[in-house]
Amino acid sequence: MKHLLALAATTALIWTTPVLAQNRSTSPDLAAAIAADYDKELKALFLDFHQNPELSYKETRTAAIIAKKWREAGFTVTEKVGGTGVVAVMENGEGPTLMLRADMDGLPLVEDSGLDYMSTAKQVSIDGEEKPVMHACGHDVHITSLIGTGRQMATRKDQWSGTLVLIAQPAEERIGGAKLMMDDGLYTRFPKPDFALAFHVSADTPTGQLSIGEGIESSSSDSVDIIVHGVGAHGASPHRGKDPIVMGAEIIMALQTIVSREIAPLKPAVITVGSFHSGFKHNIISDKATMQLTVRSDDEDTRAKLLEGIKRIATNVGRMNGLPEDKLPEVMVSHESTPANYNDAALTKRVKGVFATRFGEDVFDNKPREGMGAEDFAYFVEPNTDVPGVYFSVGGTPQADFDREKAGGAPVPSHHSPFFKIAPRESVTLGTEAMTAAALDLLAPKAD
Repeated sequence: MKHLLALAATTALIWTTPVLAQNRSTSPDLAAAIAADYDKELKALFLDFHQNPELSYKETRTAAIIAKKWREAGFTVTEKVGGTGVVAVMENGEGPTLMLRADMDGLPLVEDSGLDYMSTAKQVSIDGEEKPVMHACGHDVHITSLIGTGRQMATRKDQWSGTLVLIAQPAEERIGGAKLMMDDGLYTRFPKPDFALAFHVSADTPTGQLSIGEGIESSSSDSVDIIVHGVGAHGASPHRGKDPIVMGAEIIMALQTIVSREIAPLKPAVITVGSFHSGFKHNIISDKATMQLTVRSDDEDTRAKLLEGIKRIATNVGRMNGLPEDKLPEVMVSHESTPANYNDAALTKRVKGVFATRFGEDVFDNKPREGMGAEDFAYFVEPNTDVPGVYFSVGGTPQADFDREKAGGAPVPSHHSPFFKIAPRESVTLGTEAMTAAALDLLAPKAD
């Protein structure tokens, strides 16, 4: 009952505040102000972030710059929340609390985008190895935009009332940073939000367009490791050993039957074996094989079935091959996991209405969802938090690039590719304008 009352109160809050977003043609000041800020400072910030990316859990320089910029804008800033996370709070009278989030980590890739501002950075990861670092997923856009949004909101305090919370989140790429911030008291040490928003720049969406929809936004993700123990032997005498490569191959093929034969056909599910290692010589049967899996689903029931099925198949393949109970394959689910992320229906309608009013209906890119990417923003808006959330996409690739690909030219680089690149000005300014417009509407003062 308490949950239902809280949900009803939140729904009422979403709909009782009028949508005040103005059409761009009649209110160009916001777009013009953001464009001027981009030319004055945001462009330089983006280039700096892009050329100096940092790996998950190691974003100390990035976090320090963000904290400095938010302090300069007048926010009360707390650093080292959940590791390197940054939380900025601005209280501005009575009203709801809105949280805006950006993720800030890069990826261990050598950049090969051809841009004149390519990253050449290297950093020792939490695994203790030095690795190249690249912003190959657009997080440099996200943090630059959220700095810009914070500055716009700080200069427009006469247009909104309530509390604004900005967060720079670590380790989204390892889907661990959001949970760390929650575990470190994000919703108890700081004002708990009535709404939460975030966006992702999309290489699959043309610049100037937005993508937003109700319901499922991103899938759950679990990283699973399997160790298959065997008995080593000479490759010419396989009967003297227990071959972990053969057992591993049996496990890999059997895993695909979980999706094809145990999950309902209309329930999305993926089990991908991304890594399989064993042995070191032609004529030696190894005594161990290791596998790394990623597991995706759109609901918790399917997620549980997939993980249970993986354990059952791996264990019983070991038994089928005559392994003793103390040598059966080990299945370990990593802490690098996240539930599925759902956009709240009522809040999505409202935010989409703001975007339609401000940018026009043709701003929306309505391509159907095709992949099962994951996003740990889900931890901030899980049902047990009673915080409705919306996660949307901002176009990052010029239409000319898609036209060139369609005509047989170079393909548009995907996220997590060494060739990844987006149009920074178009991405940062639209992301900033969309977030600011939504924030001004959700925190609009109530009419007397």
